[in-house]
Amino acid sequence: MAIEPLAIAARTVTNALGRGVAASLAALRCGESGLRPCDFEDAVLDTWIGRVAGLEEEPLGGEFAAFDCRNNRLARLGLEQDGFAMAVRDATARYSADRIGVFVGTSTSGIGATEHAYRQRDPLTGSLPETFDYQHTHNVFSVADFARRWLGLTGVALAISTACSSSAKAFASAWRHMRAGFCDAAVVGGVDSLCLTTLYGFNALGLASSRPCRPWDVERDGLNVGEAAGFALLEWAEPDDARALLLGYGESSDAYHMTAAHPEGAGAALAMQGALARADVTPEQVDYINLHGTATPLNDAAEDRAVLRVFGPETPCSSTKGWTGHTLGAAGITEAILVCLCLEHSLIPGTLNTRQRDPKLGAGLVLDNRERPLRLALSNSFGFGGTNCSLLFGRRGA
Repeated sequence: MAIEPLAIAARTVTNALGRGVAASLAALRCGESGLRPCDFEDAVLDTWIGRVAGLEEEPLGGEFAAFDCRNNRLARLGLEQDGFAMAVRDATARYSADRIGVFVGTSTSGIGATEHAYRQRDPLTGSLPETFDYQHTHNVFSVADFARRWLGLTGVALAISTACSSSAKAFASAWRHMRAGFCDAAVVGGVDSLCLTTLYGFNALGLASSRPCRPWDVERDGLNVGEAAGFALLEWAEPDDARALLLGYGESSDAYHMTAAHPEGAGAALAMQGALARADVTPEQVDYINLHGTATPLNDAAEDRAVLRVFGPETPCSSTKGWTGHTLGAAGITEAILVCLCLEHSLIPGTLNTRQRDPKLGAGLVLDNRERPLRLALSNSFGFGGTNCSLLFGRRGA
């Protein structure tokens, strides 16, 4: 039996493609990537990144000064695009501030503030500067706390940190909280910002590519780290709702390896099957799959096996990380919103930068944009440690 669907009442996304959904949609249509050679702070790395321009010059002040860090600046920037904060204010008038939940995914939160603090330690005592505020910057809950305060919400709020599936799992957590009666509507989102820890960390793992990433390509050699903020307002759908809908979600945990995906994509397949089952949908009914598609050799191969197991080789699929980079804890919300845009605008995006598909991979990869009506689309987000989440979105009457 299908779960009760949730309507996407408002949505916004900001990433290397620009601020707001219009910038992302325009870039998808024209095949313009937001990736650039690494120019973040003083990182000396031969890689490409997806950086949001201007954050360095836009500090938080006033009552939010304690929250000032790159991650919360990015969150504020995201919340103020596409009339999203106004939509939440309107929802507050309908439901009240204590009946709208806040569920935000992040992987690193404001760890950049800690990096800066350690550079400013007292040379004699090693003490961190008095200005460093761990609670309001680095702490994983910081971005959820900031978002609810910025929006004036007082209901249930939590942060989800499950690596690259974090903000996909925010949708699942929000549905469960709403179903259990803890809230009547929910703000779900994800925010992850560039920092030296992730840039040097992925480089140390041998996963950072020295060129724009090439998902599913025979010569793929790694990912590009990006940053993003995205948010969606969820409400229970009406019977004749014409908005994009969350129809199902699936979660699983491989627990196979600290960083590597299960080589056969076992948990990824379970997550996709779970999303289909909750929506009471068969694989043949899905029109498009937005792949996790990081462009690392092992991850793409594992996801390919999972997609083939569940869907076979015919379902059109692509990765959008060639546009945004891998936005880590914000990947789930970023790609969920891109999928909703695809549903609304009858678009299957190609797989940017990919030139020659790996002949060992058999999923129905789309290399160039296709224009066609879509009714159902799946979005995959798979993280370190096998924390997998798939989200199924759709439109009635499409």
